[in-house]
Amino acid sequence: MNRRATSVDSRRSISEWRVARGRRIEVTSTQEMPMHPAFAAAAATKSASPAVAPRRAAMPNAPQGFTLRLAKGEELFAEGESAEYFYKIVSGTVRTCKLLSDGRRQIDAFHLQNDIFGIETGAEHRFSAEAVCDTVVVAYRRSNLDRLTREHTAFGEQVLSSMLRNLQRAQDHMLLLGRKSAKEKMASFLLDLAHRLQQSDQVELPMQRTDIADHLGLTIETVSRTLTEFARSGLISLTAGSRSISLVDKVGLKFLDA
Repeated sequence: MNRRATSVDSRRSISEWRVARGRRIEVTSTQEMPMHPAFAAAAATKSASPAVAPRRAAMPNAPQGFTLRLAKGEELFAEGESAEYFYKIVSGTVRTCKLLSDGRRQIDAFHLQNDIFGIETGAEHRFSAEAVCDTVVVAYRRSNLDRLTREHTAFGEQVLSSMLRNLQRAQDHMLLLGRKSAKEKMASFLLDLAHRLQQSDQVELPMQRTDIADHLGLTIETVSRTLTEFARSGLISLTAGSRSISLVDKVGLKFLDA
């Protein structure tokens, strides 16, 4: 049964309490975040019965974090916030972005299911993170990263693999922004998204066209015009009233992406 704490545990930092209070917490690990004393007493009473097994015993090899449910558009963390946590996406999509001084937005990346993100080299987050749609993430304390990866080797491999993929995508994105035309940018984006979503020919865009524009460094008008040109050329097929795109001619799209 899910519970929500109603008073502050003195063992928690202000940041921990703000996160716990501001998000909808599904599962809390006693290992990652101290349990509220009232809940701990209740759990101790229940654990005296042999018929009740501890939650952690069901998945002894799984790293322990806590699950957050985010509504569409809800902020996970803001630029400049303390980077005390990193995250793994269970379902949905998160965009990381930065607002420039003139109000323009640059979307750095879209993080999809099973992606791990939010690990910073410094003490603060350099970008903001927002849910593109209804999203579920698992949060892990950054201070426990070494222990988690040491005790759970499979999870450690996931973290390392995600960090390397994030670096590769950042390098590809830098090239895309600096050197590619609008058509080349769109072809690259569609092919990469299809690959990451494991959708070979039919792509369901989780994001809006304004998000695509801010990610590719284009205007929304250019994004719409380029997609229409692709459809007229037979490269893709657009479904009216939806975000579904059929990649009809992947060879042609790869030629543009070359």
